[in-house]
Amino acid sequence: MTATATESLTTSGPERPGRKSAAAAKAAPGRTLSFRHRLRRDGALLLMVLPAVALLIVFAYVPMLGNVIAWLDYSPYVGIIDSVWVGWDNFARVFQNATFWHAVVNTLAITAFQLVFYFPIPIILALLLNSVATPWIRSTIQSIVYLPHFFSWVLVVTIFQQIFGGAGLLHRVLANAGFEGFDLMTNPDTFLVLITSQAVWKDAGWGIIIFLAALATVNPEQYEAATMDGAGKWGRIWHVTLPAIRPTIILLLILRLGDALTVGFEQLILQRDAVGADAAEVLDTYVYYQGVINGDWAFAAAAGLVKGIVSLLLVLGANKLAHLFGEDGVYRKS
Repeated sequence: MTATATESLTTSGPERPGRKSAAAAKAAPGRTLSFRHRLRRDGALLLMVLPAVALLIVFAYVPMLGNVIAWLDYSPYVGIIDSVWVGWDNFARVFQNATFWHAVVNTLAITAFQLVFYFPIPIILALLLNSVATPWIRSTIQSIVYLPHFFSWVLVVTIFQQIFGGAGLLHRVLANAGFEGFDLMTNPDTFLVLITSQAVWKDAGWGIIIFLAALATVNPEQYEAATMDGAGKWGRIWHVTLPAIRPTIILLLILRLGDALTVGFEQLILQRDAVGADAAEVLDTYVYYQGVINGDWAFAAAAGLVKGIVSLLLVLGANKLAHLFGEDGVYRKS
């Protein structure tokens, strides 16, 4: 037998157990690569993301070190290093303060009200827009609804003041027609409805874009199959559309619960004096007035930390609940 034939038989013959060919070694998964090889492979991507990471560290994580003042008798004129350590006294003051709990109640009431009357509106509008067959009509309506998202809260509150205020358009129209006018902007009893209406008008368009993007991923063949099975319009929405966007709904719901104690600082502080602190005082405005206005920085820092910890627990709990229902949520352990 010639040397060439011998090499051919050796190469094509069955490999010994425990030995890998050169091709198999080259096809090894990426996780077997060393850190040096991975760094060389992903070096360009790491350089691209490095500025964003640096900004996040400088403006998000480094300021967290300032939360140490929650355990100090802090004064900006003394500084952190020379301030007296008081331990948990500031947190005890927070929990014993009746005004703090009033702000918590107001915050949760606003969140619950908006969760019921605001959160479903972008979903409903997205479903309605998705059913519009003419593309230019759909895009025109979407642009009109989305436009207020770019307005500042100062402009939004001003527009509502010009329409629903004591000297606003609606008041004058009713007065000229012989009816008693009203001032919606200074009525504490309707403040929940007012701020929810403002939030819907300003931000519902943003939610529509998110849900329309989720609806774009639905396979049209699923609608055809549902139609062949006898499903009507509402049946297709219930059995095809809603299950397709359910992960997006759950994800946004989890994020909304994480912001349950953050209900719009700028929107509320602009209208706080008009309706009074009893109706408009929430945790964000409470921390602002205690820290910036009254100068009790340590107390405000402690209240802000309590709010942040509770928000984190709400996100983790909602995410765990999403896992129990079979959804990924914000994250899922591998």
